[in-house]
Amino acid sequence: MTPNHIATEIFQTDLGWIAIAANHRGIVRTSLPEPTPESALQSIEPTNTKFETSKAVDHSSGNRPELLAQTKDLLTRYCNGEDVRLADIPIDDTAWTPYTSRARAACREIPRGQTRTYAWLAQQASGNTNSARAAGRAMATNPTPIIVPCHRVIATNGHLNGFGGTIGLPLKQRLLQMEGAI
Repeated sequence: MTPNHIATEIFQTDLGWIAIAANHRGIVRTSLPEPTPESALQSIEPTNTKFETSKAVDHSSGNRPELLAQTKDLLTRYCNGEDVRLADIPIDDTAWTPYTSRARAACREIPRGQTRTYAWLAQQASGNTNSARAAGRAMATNPTPIIVPCHRVIATNGHLNGFGGTIGLPLKQRLLQMEGAI
């Protein structure tokens, strides 16, 4: 697959429909569980890229169909409540800023069943808890939710603040409950 080609997969899980997109470097986008396949696909489509469905892509061109299959399997098992390791799934982070990359890498290491604060995430990304808003922005713009488990980042006061997708905060709460964090 050339750098401009994106392959996608849309599949149903116990929590809803998920769409994933990958290029030759790794996963570039994932949706949160959505109520319909259309809303899942819409949530991963950037305005400047036309995605190809994985069925329409020439798998012999190196587009990593095994990565889509592996990611689909792991996310499906995760949504079934299984304890799976998602931190090893390769992500294409070449478009991320250095700060965002560090914040999201730290987030990927938050263990299942645990939460961390935005201040903690800021400390990991910059060595300074004063950049908590930047850490929050890195989570709010996370293009690979669940793989980068932004749902595990909470406010210092313990409140669940902000969460994307169609379902929003109720999904964040459900994910944390499923993991045993709350």
